[in-house]
Amino acid sequence: MDPQLKPVLERIAEALERLAPPRTEAPVFAGASLFRHDPATGGFHPAPDYPLGLESLVGVDRQKARFLENLQRFARGLPYNHALLWGVRGTGKSSLAKAAFMAVAAEARDLKLVEVDRDQVTALPGLFDVLRGRPERFVVLCDDLSFEEGAAAAKALKSALEGGVSGPPGNVLFVATSNRRHLMPRAHAEDRGLVAAAEDAEEEVSVSDRFGLWVGFPPMDQPTYLAAVTGYAERFGLAVPDLERRALQWAQLRGGRSGRVAWQFIRDLAGELGKPLPL
Repeated sequence: MDPQLKPVLERIAEALERLAPPRTEAPVFAGASLFRHDPATGGFHPAPDYPLGLESLVGVDRQKARFLENLQRFARGLPYNHALLWGVRGTGKSSLAKAAFMAVAAEARDLKLVEVDRDQVTALPGLFDVLRGRPERFVVLCDDLSFEEGAAAAKALKSALEGGVSGPPGNVLFVATSNRRHLMPRAHAEDRGLVAAAEDAEEEVSVSDRFGLWVGFPPMDQPTYLAAVTGYAERFGLAVPDLERRALQWAQLRGGRSGRVAWQFIRDLAGELGKPLPL
């Protein structure tokens, strides 16, 4: 090689090395069960274990049994379905998903949960490719999923669940919670026209068909609401003489009954009594 050419080639190689994207390090899932995914960096950030026990969720026994059965099958490597938990707000959809995961993960140490933001659904195909082939099994959770920005996110989710030519990853269970059964946005932009809006609606509705398991959460009636309050109060030692009356007054001020409202009442009562809670 020409001695004068060698330093030139070395400078070119150094410049290309600087321009090349950084090498992606393999994610590490040891030391935690729950993680949050950051698509911007590709990182997986560990999160504390979810502290609320599955037995604390009252009034959703049927939903617990159905979701837990599917999750246990997945953890054992048996056939399973991606799950959509839908229903009115505050009924415990997200709490059930996390509490059931913790219950199953206590026996299946290679089971991990990765939470993704609903605004980052377009990054799901890339995330699934990263998780594919890993020795762990992953529950990927997206809370409060809907497609407010149109069909782009819906297409990305369909691509992730179908997996393209390589098929969907067999070690990933996708779980979404939503207030709407068909994941429809609250409104389509009128200036897109009827045809474009109809096509977007068809794309978004078709995504819900990719979920083999639909678990519905109806509104909470008064006896179930009071049972939830009583169960929490007994569990955390918060008994007071007028518990039910105060719980009903709290729900009236909040304009409705739900598991979330029951838990918020318990938090207020615990603060009043000077007792700590896990959340």
